Amino acid sequence: MTSPETSPLPSPQAPVLALLLDVDGPVASPVTRDVQPGIIADLLALAAAGVPVIFNTGRSDAFIREQVMEPMIAAGMPAATVIHAICEKGAVWFSYTAEGPGPVHVDHGLAIPRAFGDDVRRLVAEDYSAHMFYDETKRAMVSVEQHIAVANLEYRAEQELFDADAMDLMARHGLGVVRLDHHVPDSDDQVDFRVDPTIISTDIESVRLGKDLGASRAVELLAAQGITPQAWRTVGDSRTDYAMADWLHHNDHAVKHVDVRPADGIPVKPYEVLTAADLGLGEDVIHDDAGAAFLHHWLGVVAG
Repeated sequence: MTSPETSPLPSPQAPVLALLLDVDGPVASPVTRDVQPGIIADLLALAAAGVPVIFNTGRSDAFIREQVMEPMIAAGMPAATVIHAICEKGAVWFSYTAEGPGPVHVDHGLAIPRAFGDDVRRLVAEDYSAHMFYDETKRAMVSVEQHIAVANLEYRAEQELFDADAMDLMARHGLGVVRLDHHVPDSDDQVDFRVDPTIISTDIESVRLGKDLGASRAVELLAAQGITPQAWRTVGDSRTDYAMADWLHHNDHAVKHVDVRPADGIPVKPYEVLTAADLGLGEDVIHDDAGAAFLHHWLGVVAG
């Protein structure tokens, strides 16, 4: 498999490496939601070195603009640099340059019904507002998120209750839904939506959304620029993030996946899976600290 260490012919149209990055965990701290200045600096340097940088996240375009794009522009983003952001697990996407964001594209066919979202907003306001908030920035998904000031253990206990209430609410709306191994089909025996809990949030979304869809969109966005990377690195902090590398490998792209929170266990995959230990770091180096270490390592490789 091609790697940045062995590739002989880098070019703007065939970069030795492309990065497909989950945001919460590898890039933004799951505690503060902020991005370390060192990560911003290395992302800019990698992009300036010709490495395509694409975010593949469940976050909204507003979050990416505020937490990633604006700090990158403020830090001195080169004029020719284009960064792609695939948001809401593939339902929303946009690109940005030093001049700011381009048009935001939304696949409305993958959106949650508005009436259901309105009911979730009321549910959170009436029963769960002490621990979580309704994310008003989402365009296709319905998401609730832990308040920063709330302890994660307390939030996770409330999350279990919220998720059960959300499942019941979907049934009342006649929507088929799955959460982990719990399937509740609609009247036509269909399951079209998913309740997806993370460590700091719950996303309610079309089952057609996922990090694999984001990977497909990433390849399409680069192809529109005439760019075909020689190899990919995907980075995530959960089992669902492996879908990025799964899709790329299945479609004959050279890929390695980085798991910045491997405590969940590393599944057997047909491609290489890396952790902070591969950089000689301890098991305590996780989330954005591990993400920062890998970005800095890759910058050293491509910069020679």
